[in-house]
Amino acid sequence: MNWFSGLLGHFPPSPTLPTGCVLEGGIAGGIEICITFPTEYVKTQLQLDEKANPPRYRGIVDCVKQTVQGHGVKGLYRGLSSLLYGSIPKAAVRFGMFEFLSNKMRDANGKLDSTRGLVCGLGAGVAEAVVVVCPMETIKVKFIHDQCSPNPKYRGFFHGVREIIRHQGIKGTYQGLTATVLKQGSNQAIRFFVMTSLRNWYRGDNPNRPMNPLITGVFGAIAGAASVFGNTPLDVIKTRMQGLEAHKYKSTWDCAYKIFKYEGSRAFFKGTVPRLGRVCLDVAIVFIIYDEVVKVLNKVWKTD
Repeated sequence: MNWFSGLLGHFPPSPTLPTGCVLEGGIAGGIEICITFPTEYVKTQLQLDEKANPPRYRGIVDCVKQTVQGHGVKGLYRGLSSLLYGSIPKAAVRFGMFEFLSNKMRDANGKLDSTRGLVCGLGAGVAEAVVVVCPMETIKVKFIHDQCSPNPKYRGFFHGVREIIRHQGIKGTYQGLTATVLKQGSNQAIRFFVMTSLRNWYRGDNPNRPMNPLITGVFGAIAGAASVFGNTPLDVIKTRMQGLEAHKYKSTWDCAYKIFKYEGSRAFFKGTVPRLGRVCLDVAIVFIIYDEVVKVLNKVWKTD
């Protein structure tokens, strides 16, 4: 089997990492991002909206309304380019690392149990956080936060990246690294644990039992929801640490302390609803597309 089959099937041994699969994964991620990015935008705005009298936004609908009134519908896609440009390398690092680790941890029958799936997912999440996600997310958050300014200074993706590096150096794209590592590590640990558990449960004693896209999508949505409820506080901290006001915080832990002290525990769950919508759709779409790509590649490339 190719590495896609290892990820999405019963995790049998996989000797290769086809470049085509990595590209298909990036395409799948790009499609998902274009569909769900407005929810990511709203989630980020709500998380950046610190406690005030009154706060800038009264909720999800008000955030969408103000954004569209001020910047048009395209305003809901500010920062999209940073995620699109990072989708292919993120897919490569995440699934490549997961496959590398899972090959080391499968049992003699080629099966990866839930606990080992969690460990492999954790490793994949940490790797993608350090290599791709942190700089990508930092740029995205800065773009979205910049739109709130009276005079936005970033004219586009490459101009924004150039300005960030010119004023803050490379470290300016690595703000909130600790929070990002914690978030991505827990994200993938939870998702791969849930997906592995559900697939093993569904297939039972028949590892070759086929799964239709609907079941894959439902399992993916459940895995996504589990990760949202499991680590949204980390996501809020990460967003604050990557915003234009990040200089107010001495460290990740200082950020968490100040949020709790000045805004209360509820602030750690800002943006939960839009994040839930995006992540459930995100994980469901990506796993469905991956599953269908596996079927096509196995027929075309005869990888079985």
